[in-house]
Amino acid sequence: MAKTIAIANQKGGVGKTTTAVNLAAALAEAGMNVLAVDIDPQGNMTSGLGIEKEEAEHTVYEMIMGSCSPEEAVQKTFSEHLDLIPSNMELAGAEIELLDMEEREHALKDTLKGLKKKYDFILIDCPPSLSLLTVNALTAADAVLIPIQCEYYAMEGLNQMLKSIRLVRKRLNTKLKVDGVVFTMYDARTNLSQQVVDSVKEALNEHIYETMIPRNVRVAEAPSYGLPVTEYDPHSSGAENYRKLAAEMIGKD
Repeated sequence: MAKTIAIANQKGGVGKTTTAVNLAAALAEAGMNVLAVDIDPQGNMTSGLGIEKEEAEHTVYEMIMGSCSPEEAVQKTFSEHLDLIPSNMELAGAEIELLDMEEREHALKDTLKGLKKKYDFILIDCPPSLSLLTVNALTAADAVLIPIQCEYYAMEGLNQMLKSIRLVRKRLNTKLKVDGVVFTMYDARTNLSQQVVDSVKEALNEHIYETMIPRNVRVAEAPSYGLPVTEYDPHSSGAENYRKLAAEMIGKD
């Protein structure tokens, strides 16, 4: 039965989708059966895993609106261990359509239920805001992985996210946990990066992943080729870092 992890931070630009794409690929490379679910209308996870988002016949939008089955929405990727439910801008309209649905916060959870037996991990890439789509992801998830950029406003975004998780736990998903925090865009040459790490560790009573993701040119280049860094440049330090993060996640469970 899959462990479902929402990768979320209400603050944009923290490496959320980059983490979702590369962690999914690294878990698959390690032999885990992974389903990546793109619930961000921008569809960056979709294109980052090599799927042309505007050409996808069935997407997460059709799935949650009942126009296709979950099985029809699942697409194969470059890896036999990694499947994707894609997204595109059509999903932006789902926010309004969901308002008329009963149990609207459970739409994603209900559709993913039948797929959980097929995978070891389901990773959901969320929009960078507390939208109804993000609430759906948090309601469907067992746990939340929070990427934090090593910069000045990191604690602000983290505190907002933790508050949202507490609200969802109270009202919609009593079993929701924080899987952990992962530091992204770490720069060992600056005092600021280490200061952010130290302040978060001091303030946070949650699991913090030992693996940190430094800034890396290969990681930044990979999306333009529609590949995770583990495929684009398998021997790069960026690829190795995501493999370490995947190994840590597997070991944690």
